[in-house]
Amino acid sequence: MSNEEESFSREIALLATNLLNEKKGLDPVLLEVSEVTYLADYFLICSGTSAQQIHTLADHLMEGLEKEGYTLFRLEGYREGRWVLLDYGELVVHIFQPEEREFYNLERLWGQASTVSLSAES
Repeated sequence: MSNEEESFSREIALLATNLLNEKKGLDPVLLEVSEVTYLADYFLICSGTSAQQIHTLADHLMEGLEKEGYTLFRLEGYREGRWVLLDYGELVVHIFQPEEREFYNLERLWGQASTVSLSAES
């Protein structure tokens, strides 16, 4: 991946993190997965406390990223509101209710990926 592509990917990942923080997304984790999979450059994982909050987080994220010119390629799980997946190509966002996040444990599943420090980046 070129430096320009890496910068673009990191930019959308950090923007998405900030958007989720604006709506009080819980325990965000940003994984740089480009070295361990071709699926995306980053996975952003966070939790919401209810289906309503998960819908709010997903809606805010979609509106904010669309406003900045990013295209959503796929949306999964929105109707149920227990685990929503938003695929932006270089960034895949997972918004879970706590039980689903604990069950799927993507942080462990993708444990070989680097975790981006959000306190320094946001």
